[in-house]
Amino acid sequence: MRDPYSVLGVKHNADATEIKSAWRSKAKTLHPDHNQDDPSAASRFAEIGQAYEVLKDPERRKRYDHAAEMQQTILQQRQAAQEAAERAKAAKANAEKIMEELARANAQRAQSQAQSSQDQPQNQSGSAGETPEEVIERIFGAAAADQARAQGQAKGSAQAAGDTAETAKVDPNGEKPPLPVMAVDLIASLVRRIRGTSPAPEKAPDFSVDAIVTVEDLLNQSWVTVKLSDEREVRFALEKGMTEGQMVRLKGQGIKLAGMKPGDLLVTLKVAHDTAFRIEGFDLHTVLPISLEDAVLGAEATVETPEGNHSITIPAWSGSDQAIRLSGLGLYNEAGDRGDLVVELRIILWEKPNEKVTDLMRHMRHGLYV
Repeated sequence: MRDPYSVLGVKHNADATEIKSAWRSKAKTLHPDHNQDDPSAASRFAEIGQAYEVLKDPERRKRYDHAAEMQQTILQQRQAAQEAAERAKAAKANAEKIMEELARANAQRAQSQAQSSQDQPQNQSGSAGETPEEVIERIFGAAAADQARAQGQAKGSAQAAGDTAETAKVDPNGEKPPLPVMAVDLIASLVRRIRGTSPAPEKAPDFSVDAIVTVEDLLNQSWVTVKLSDEREVRFALEKGMTEGQMVRLKGQGIKLAGMKPGDLLVTLKVAHDTAFRIEGFDLHTVLPISLEDAVLGAEATVETPEGNHSITIPAWSGSDQAIRLSGLGLYNEAGDRGDLVVELRIILWEKPNEKVTDLMRHMRHGLYV
């Protein structure tokens, strides 16, 4: 689906009134009944309807804005990665060129030394006897040559000497490497400088959403469907040990972009508020209203549980600060055991005042007992 803001012709900070007004205006203009000669009118009319459905719902609009912002960030990261890859390619080509030049200079130096030992006159080309720094200066300029000299000096006087540097490393066969160690380090330094520091993103960022579930869903390990801003629907099964506020990570189900590994979908479980139970960890809490006489004298009562009604005994002289705990009627934990159902008692009075109870309370306040 195209950007809904562009489809309706509104700005990203448009309020609900502007969005509705734009939709009505577009709908009147593009209605198929008014454009019977235009075969694309129906599809365009449907498109503005879909765009309005996304933007009129605050939650769907919020999810779309979040996904669009993340996608923009990802596109910028991909562009940076492409630029880094181009710099790396150029660095590789330059490094190969340096290797060729240094190898040629080494060969010419060896030929010159051989001829000198035989007291033969030198007949070298202009690049004979060039040092690695001189090769770098000829190819990249004086700034790169200065970097080479500084790196060579940092290695210490022992490695600064050409002969020592050339014999610092040997291969398993005991032969000297074709290039001085300083030159190899210099090439690696140049490659790092040309590549830059921006790493190529391996996967898209994770995407977070909320999922509304019920206590029954958690107990029955039901399947949950999450609808994303790109109209995809992702389903997953609840498991034992899941409770209110827990985050479920669905690998590879987040934002999907070509050329990148999909991000994860992070789903936070939210229990519906219209339930008779409140969740604390793996315990369920419910409130049981009781009358004043039942609180004083005790009584038998029925309380609602996730599995149906359950009979309980209210002890005599029970106050609103007391609770009755029913073991094993809560949510499942990771081990498969269940928490408790905690019945919180709440004393309520009659709808209309009772004269006898009022008179009794008045006598009790003033210390007069009948």
